Amino acid sequence: MDLVLKEKKKSVVVKIIGEIDQHNAEELRESVDKAFDRSRCKHMIFDFSAVSFMDSSGIGLLIGRYKSVKVRGGSVAIAGMNRELSRIYAISGLKKIMKCYVSIEEAEKELESLAEQT
Repeated sequence: MDLVLKEKKKSVVVKIIGEIDQHNAEELRESVDKAFDRSRCKHMIFDFSAVSFMDSSGIGLLIGRYKSVKVRGGSVAIAGMNRELSRIYAISGLKKIMKCYVSIEEAEKELESLAEQT
C-alpha cells in the first residue's frame, strides 16, 4: 500500500494505491489525519482509482475522516471507484454521507463551488 497526499485549493487529496484493510488502516488514518490537521483545507477527496480492495476497515477509515472534516464545515468526496468498491460504497451506506465522482477534477470543481456558497 502506498499513499500520496496533496493539497489542492481547499481540499486535501488522498490517493491510496493498493489495498485498504485491517493491516494498514491505522497507518492510513494517522497519515491522513496528520496531513489534514496541518493543512488549512476544508474538504477531503479520496482518490480510489488505484485501490484494488477495501474491507470494513476502509469503511471505518472513511467514516472517521468524514467526522473530522465535518468539524471544519467541509465535505468528503470519493473519486475513481472501481465496480467492486462502488458496490461496497452503496451497500455500506456511505452513499448517504459522501458523494462519489468519476474523477478528482469533478470532485474538486463541486467542492470549490460549495466553498464559494458558504
